[in-house]
Amino acid sequence: SPESVRGNMALPKWERKARICLCVLGLLLSVYALHVELSKERNPEYRAMCDLGESVSCSKVFTSRWGRGFGLVQFFVAKDSPLNQPNSVLGIIFYTLQLGLGLSLSKNGAFFLVFSSWVSMAGSLYLASILAFVLGDFCMVCVSTYVVNFALLFTNLKRKRAIEGMKEKAG
Repeated sequence: SPESVRGNMALPKWERKARICLCVLGLLLSVYALHVELSKERNPEYRAMCDLGESVSCSKVFTSRWGRGFGLVQFFVAKDSPLNQPNSVLGIIFYTLQLGLGLSLSKNGAFFLVFSSWVSMAGSLYLASILAFVLGDFCMVCVSTYVVNFALLFTNLKRKRAIEGMKEKAG
């Protein structure tokens, strides 16, 4: 049964809890990825918990050219430009926005949540193909974020449908 919010508006009960869990998990994965990348840059001998072997190494992936700005930003700005941020920083921004916008019941907020989720899915598919076909690596942290992004897309699509339904009933 839907949870009542501000009178006659209703969202699925599971939606808020799922969003919080997914965003917190995404944030933890992104912060860990950033930690691994910075640790590896400071100390090339650093071995992350997610480095299980030659072809199962997240630090190898995070420190590759695709680990910053999706490997694309460096074509437009200098490699060390402040605009060429680690993908994990982009993830921290994305999950924070998803969490914050999840508090809004606006149709525009729901649209942005879905739109940004589709963008994150495009990024996930792009990075997954780089992982598989270019780097030939398996990164548990990366694959986990792809799963979180897919689950967030599903959650956001359900939310958008529910908000559109509420607005029709209300107006």
